[in-house]
Amino acid sequence: MSSGAVATTVFAVFMVGTVALGLAAVRGRGKQGGIAEWSVGGRSLGAVFIWVLMAGEGYTSFSYLGAAGWGYNYGAPVLYVVAYMSCGYAVGYVVGPMLWAYARRHGLVSISDMVAHRYGRPWLGAGVALLVTVFLLPYIQLQITGMGVVVSTISYGAISLNWAYFIGFAVTTGFVVVSGLRGSAWVSVLKDVMVVGTLAFLAIYVPQHYFDGYGAFLDRIVDEKSDWLTLPGSGGSAYGEAWFATTSLLNALTVVIFPTTVAGYLGARSADGLRRNAIWLPAYNVLLFVPMLLGMAALFVVPGLVGAESNLALFKLVVDSLPAWAVGVIGVAAALSSIVPMAVFMLVIGTMWGSSVLSLLPRWRTPQRQKVASQAVVVVAGALALAMTYGAPNTLVRLSLISYEGMAQLVPILLLGLVWRKLTLAGALSGLVVGVGIVCALVFSDHDPVFGVNAGIVALAANLAVALVVSYAGPADRADGRPDDEVLARDPLDEFDEFDEFDEFDGAETGPARGVRPAGGSGSGPGAGAR
Repeated sequence: MSSGAVATTVFAVFMVGTVALGLAAVRGRGKQGGIAEWSVGGRSLGAVFIWVLMAGEGYTSFSYLGAAGWGYNYGAPVLYVVAYMSCGYAVGYVVGPMLWAYARRHGLVSISDMVAHRYGRPWLGAGVALLVTVFLLPYIQLQITGMGVVVSTISYGAISLNWAYFIGFAVTTGFVVVSGLRGSAWVSVLKDVMVVGTLAFLAIYVPQHYFDGYGAFLDRIVDEKSDWLTLPGSGGSAYGEAWFATTSLLNALTVVIFPTTVAGYLGARSADGLRRNAIWLPAYNVLLFVPMLLGMAALFVVPGLVGAESNLALFKLVVDSLPAWAVGVIGVAAALSSIVPMAVFMLVIGTMWGSSVLSLLPRWRTPQRQKVASQAVVVVAGALALAMTYGAPNTLVRLSLISYEGMAQLVPILLLGLVWRKLTLAGALSGLVVGVGIVCALVFSDHDPVFGVNAGIVALAANLAVALVVSYAGPADRADGRPDDEVLARDPLDEFDEFDEFDEFDGAETGPARGVRPAGGSGSGPGAGAR
């Protein structure tokens, strides 16, 4: 049997297993529950599932391809990924439980729902859903493309890029439509086992095989590639200290309101589980050092890679030196690193359209119909990203340039709005329009970074300034007569055990929300809620 056939067989077996595992996640649950059961796992996922799910969202095809490619091309600047994710988890320690409690109290399942509820305008939620869809579609396309490149490479060309793209779409859609977030969490367990195992192996194998150990490898980097070890990295890139600091800050703020992160928050059974996750998730980032280092190792083994070829730096180290079955296993880990985040991206788009856009139509307002609508949108969103990957890949690539920086512009309208009642609808909208406009203008005119600073944080500063000025100078939202407790978010540690009166929405477990203690009495105080 040829190497391509062996690797392809290994890959095929794992892909079938992935679909089966995703479908098994809802075995015995029948068709119970509406959109909340499907989109946020009935708000009943335990700490382990939430940990692997949220870790899985952060470990995408970029980790195998882009991280190695950045390590190969630039070196030190790629460490911004570790910096912003670790800082983001620290911010998430506070923000995650707050969003969890707000969504649970009001029966919300997405950030578009939260914005609509905060400002009392369903059309605003629909607008946010449309904007977020534009920002997320390029991420789906990037995962499809990343998986296609990986599968074509590890199959030694036996599977063409076009077929590999379709396989990624089909596998992901196959389980996420049926089992939603719960299925993604189950597949994340398999993915994390594969990722930890393969990266631990590669971290030992590559330096030993090519350099006789880390000592000789690191000595060569210091002696021959010292520019790769300091900012701004190789070739005097634009990614210097100011860019590194501002990008890490911007992304740390953005990751906590990123729709896929919020889906993980809302799926949690308890606020305490989210806090524990925020403590332990940075440990997963240690794995990111492996593809970064291996990208630099490839400088000596396969020099001269340019453009998109540099993203294959890691795989070029292993395809020719390992047996085909091992290449297949590593390829499966990389493919799953595309499938899990792609599943959640598709799930989030479907959820927002089902709960915030199509729900504007009276016939689609029941939880069960919203779920059906969301499942249909998942297929449409994935098919659209797949079609554009085939027919107009550059369109989504251009949009991907503004995706994360554009998403950052939702921070004021969502986070600030949930803690500050005086932020008006006019102020929040004006700031959002200004922020997104500046991001588009700077990025599409090739002015990112601008004066060494991330363009997104420049836009966010303008966004915030406009929102504050308009809110202070303009009229208050007097038409909204709801009390603050109905509009604003609160720290779950300060809330009464009010969830006793609620059943978990749409057929999930019943009972009080764990991690929420009564205010006053023996459970109150700075340490309340900690276990």
